[in-house]
Amino acid sequence: MTMEAKEIERLIKEALPDAKIEIKDLRGDGDHYAAVVESAVFAGMSRVQQHQLVYAALQGRVGGVLHALALTTVAPAQ
Repeated sequence: MTMEAKEIERLIKEALPDAKIEIKDLRGDGDHYAAVVESAVFAGMSRVQQHQLVYAALQGRVGGVLHALALTTVAPAQ
């Protein structure tokens, strides 16, 4: 089972509608991705809290259908 980048983006956008998202398939196998997520929601949050929001948006798929996600989160510059 694999997950498409568009599905990852859709799930994140549902939780963080303002997010700018870049996703790369690291191996071309639909199983190992890198994502950069930028959202104003992240302002004032720790990196751990930011990542928790994104992982929650993916509804438990990380470690299952989505084997690996290298995640970078940022708040927009003010």
